[in-house]
Amino acid sequence: MWSKVQETVKFLQEKGITKPDYGIILGSGLGNMVDKIAIEITLPYEEIPNFPVSTVAGHSGELIFGTIGEKKVLAMRGRFHYYEGWTMEQTVFPVRVMKYLGVENLIVSNASGGVNPAFKVGDIMLITDHINFIPEHPLRGKNDERFGPRFVDMHEPYSKRMIRKMEQIALEMNIPIHKGIYLALQGPTFETPAEYRMVKLVGSDAVGMSTVPEVIVAKHMGMTCFGISVITDLGVEGMVEEVSHEEVQKVAKVAEKTVGKLVEEFIKTYNILA
Repeated sequence: MWSKVQETVKFLQEKGITKPDYGIILGSGLGNMVDKIAIEITLPYEEIPNFPVSTVAGHSGELIFGTIGEKKVLAMRGRFHYYEGWTMEQTVFPVRVMKYLGVENLIVSNASGGVNPAFKVGDIMLITDHINFIPEHPLRGKNDERFGPRFVDMHEPYSKRMIRKMEQIALEMNIPIHKGIYLALQGPTFETPAEYRMVKLVGSDAVGMSTVPEVIVAKHMGMTCFGISVITDLGVEGMVEEVSHEEVQKVAKVAEKTVGKLVEEFIKTYNILA
């Protein structure tokens, strides 16, 4: 994978993408947050060497480079999921590329099912920790020390300092938010009532099908991560209802303006070097 990553990095550098301050992975229905970016370069995934191509509705499949305020950002408009049939190596490949383009700070977003009874559809949750129930690990196999160590410290997968900053911003903007633990399952089926119950019993507040492999790989390479979920359906016992991908996208679409405001202000005001 090392040579593929370096080939892709070289291609993107030659296109003018250099040393972004932030990498952003935009989840289901949140792709329009790119409206906050003063765009300089847009590249469809199919034009990028070694990149997979997203097969999920609501994931456009573009790499976007530009600025928010004075910060350079590199945004994935559409991510890759293990359930699509990609290998785990392919799923997390863009995160490897981001690191070698100079990204040290990764922001990930997703749509998730809430199992915390305090949540309602459309709520925003800052991810404080995660549980990995995807049956494949992105670091399984021989370790390449050029990427990172064999055994990765995960005591702080999501930056406490970034979370505190976002809490402050949300308070100042009068935007209600929650904090919680995200659990990742393989998908692509939505959870059964019994599975939602399990997710809650093991200590999680929300469940989804992404994000965790990306964060694991980012931590493998020493990156700092921040995660945000939009609660698009409820898995609270006694309140589980029929859900579809279209409904998830619809809720995420409503919430994306609020998420966009929060992330925009965060990027503009967060002091990376402090």
